[in-house]
Amino acid sequence: MIFPRTTVAGVSLPRLLIGSNWIFGWSHTGHAADLFIKEQHATLEPTLGVINAFLRYGIDAWMAPFSSAPDCLDKIKGIQDKIGKKLVLIDTPIINVDDTEAARKEAKTIFKTSAEIGSTFCLIHHSSCEQLVSKNRRTLDRLPDYTDMIRECGLIPGLSAHMPEIIQYADLNNYDVETYIQIFNCLGFMMQVEIESVIRIIHEAKKPVMTIKPMAAGRTTPYVGLTFNWNVLRPIDMITLGCINELEVHEDVEISFAALEKRLPNLEGRSSPGKTSIIK
Repeated sequence: MIFPRTTVAGVSLPRLLIGSNWIFGWSHTGHAADLFIKEQHATLEPTLGVINAFLRYGIDAWMAPFSSAPDCLDKIKGIQDKIGKKLVLIDTPIINVDDTEAARKEAKTIFKTSAEIGSTFCLIHHSSCEQLVSKNRRTLDRLPDYTDMIRECGLIPGLSAHMPEIIQYADLNNYDVETYIQIFNCLGFMMQVEIESVIRIIHEAKKPVMTIKPMAAGRTTPYVGLTFNWNVLRPIDMITLGCINELEVHEDVEISFAALEKRLPNLEGRSSPGKTSIIK
């Protein structure tokens, strides 16, 4: 089965995007978990297994700060060489946003790297774009400097909006932004305001939103996290899903299909030392 798709700036994207935290070792739990992930994906083959599992469902878009992390660059080249297919890369680069000519030159070099590795989208990382926010003026100061650079490199601009006001201010000022990343999950994990406010911001956004951390970095189960998000997001919005192996991909895609089709997912029962008629 092919996963449902949406369109962002004329580009067809699956509504389920491939995440990277459980490939590159960003667990959001601790150093031990980070090391575990990196050990699991120390070679190309495990990552290739994850990507190929997603591709079985037509899920061909991958999000990560590719151009800002050397490990990402090597891995993505190896993956695309192996699969013989270009993935839709959603790059989230970390850039220097100091108001100096040297910093702007540095930022443009990052955007050029993003283009060179074959990215389609370039969404400025939240740690960078949040430095441009003026809550008093409801602006993102000098943002057009960077979106112009992104366009000049042939990329589609967007913003990673951990701070939900970024979506509001970008829409208010009609900045040249085609999509947003926003943290959204049923636990409110890493969200800066309550869930009810963030979902309203998502629904009012002028552009499609790519949500991240649907399972709150493992703090809720895939069934709970994915079912919640799919039931409240708009049809144009997306969920970014990180998996450590191909088995997780198949489970989470089935949960997602089930949520969209309003049915129970067809899953193997979890392990338990004392299974009963209730625990299956």
